[in-house]
Amino acid sequence: MIRKLFALSFIILPRAGIAQSGTRPLVMQMRNGKIHFDNAYALSPSRKKEELWNRATEWLKAAFEYPEKTVDITDLKKGEVAGTGGYKIITSQSGHYFWLRFRIDIVVHNATYELKLYDFYEKPIEPGISNEYSKIEYRWWDYRQGK
Repeated sequence: MIRKLFALSFIILPRAGIAQSGTRPLVMQMRNGKIHFDNAYALSPSRKKEELWNRATEWLKAAFEYPEKTVDITDLKKGEVAGTGGYKIITSQSGHYFWLRFRIDIVVHNATYELKLYDFYEKPIEPGISNEYSKIEYRWWDYRQGK
């Protein structure tokens, strides 16, 4: 019995080590050295612009439980929906968290849509830290410049 456990441990332990060592660095889409997510999605050709625009508008209104969320632009003719979204990210079991805020632009066409996320800000909610928004893009730019 002990031999089987011993043999089993030699099989499992190297796999556990491999799982820990194969991590990849975080890759973010950047534009001009700042965080900027931009992606186009193709859908079924039967999806029409008006249907996609209605879905995008309803999604943006309901997607975020962020107190300062907005829907600023809703233009069916141009196929545009834009606003502000955000997430609450809990950072500790003691209740500390921060808000991540960003701009969202959605442009729809027949059977396709384009999603852009940019102007990322964070606001820590923690004692001893300024509870104001700071722009993540500029701090990431400083980090990439070695500052």
